[in-house]
Amino acid sequence: MSTSRGNFATRLGIVMAAAGSSVGLGNIWRFPVETGQNGGAAFILVYLACVVFLGVPMMTAEFIVGRRTHTDIASAYERLVSENPPAPGRFAWLSKRLNSLWPITGYAGMLCVTLILSYYAVVAGWVLKYAASAASGSLASVTDASAYFAAFSSSTWSPLICALFFILLTHVIIVRGVQNGIERFSKVLMPLLFILMILLAVGALTMPGAARGVEFLLRPDFSKITSGVIISALGQAFFSLSIAIGCLATYASYFKPDVPLLKTAANVVGIDTLVAILSGFIVFPAVFSVEGVSPDAGPGLVFVTLPNIFNSLFGSTPVLGYIFSLLFYLLLVLAALTSTISMHEEVTAFFVDRYGMSRWRAAAYMTVTTSVLCALCSLSFGPLADFRPFAGRGFFDAFNDVTAMWIMPLSGIVLSLFVGWRLPQKLVVEELTNHHALRYPRWLFVSFFFLIRWVAPIAIAVIFVNALMG
Repeated sequence: MSTSRGNFATRLGIVMAAAGSSVGLGNIWRFPVETGQNGGAAFILVYLACVVFLGVPMMTAEFIVGRRTHTDIASAYERLVSENPPAPGRFAWLSKRLNSLWPITGYAGMLCVTLILSYYAVVAGWVLKYAASAASGSLASVTDASAYFAAFSSSTWSPLICALFFILLTHVIIVRGVQNGIERFSKVLMPLLFILMILLAVGALTMPGAARGVEFLLRPDFSKITSGVIISALGQAFFSLSIAIGCLATYASYFKPDVPLLKTAANVVGIDTLVAILSGFIVFPAVFSVEGVSPDAGPGLVFVTLPNIFNSLFGSTPVLGYIFSLLFYLLLVLAALTSTISMHEEVTAFFVDRYGMSRWRAAAYMTVTTSVLCALCSLSFGPLADFRPFAGRGFFDAFNDVTAMWIMPLSGIVLSLFVGWRLPQKLVVEELTNHHALRYPRWLFVSFFFLIRWVAPIAIAVIFVNALMG
């Protein structure tokens, strides 16, 4: 391991950074949408099972790939393959043929995060605009939230400037390095995010319809658990935790040898899940406090439904509406930023490790590339709205489709098969136990290998097939 790469300095910094990679708009925006559309508490129960039996082992597997090699995600797969030739046996011929294919997963992960960051920054820019509007008080004067959002998102310069500013902000943090940039900012941003969430949840629970919102979240109707709900919960767990696209493996490459991987994964998954459920306690008491608003409002919840709710609820006390809306959109800004940092770092680390570039230059390559792609995604809602070169899809929708429907699930299947079957079991156990410094009961290892070898790839394959058929 190169001593110049840097490492996370503290256990707290590791957990906060890794949790920041997982926590994002998927927790605070997508989770309430999925919960509202899939029956509330019943969906949450299925989701909890998914993050425990799919999320923890898959995140641990990605940590193993990263820490074992202490390098970027593409080089990690290449090094693990070259250093661990397939064991002789009846399937050795197949393993040898796959040797050249495993490393493709690392490059696919970098492509994936580049495309995701390009359109994610557009949404983050929208959030930034709403936070600024909430701060100035102009959001409170909006009478038609749907028209307001449509006019803003379809304009040329305002959403583009907001999105590019968000990428630039990410760049500034990345160039400061692992400890002075990623770790230091994560240790500030994540606690601040939790403070904002608690304040918002307390405020939401004082709203007139809070009891109905809490009941929606805590009283399950098991008749609502269908195959569709289970698949949605699997998809949300996979999407929310940012598994298999290389961000977590990149962070794990900065882990010190004594970091307990399984415990760290459990902590990160726990924080990610807590943020998601807290977001439900913020959104649904508000939703149930206004007549005529359905909990299954869909993707327009954040930019159309909630502004109307804030204005309606706090019309008689505008100061409360101002504070609540400002804190909510500031919360979304922080959540988006913790995710964009990890995506940017994955490709930056590749250029630093593979080509020996300075961090500043490597980050600049990623920033320029994503800025160009981000501009195309942003303009696809405005001047390029009729330019649909990808089978009738614009840049934003095409990038979302290829990452969410193809690269992420396929990379997840490959990761589970690679760690579960291709890597020597001895190597995996060494990483899980920090070279036998940690003691775990035998059933834990049996469970881990069963989940990573069988449950995870089958579950992800179900998500993949369902997305293609849908």
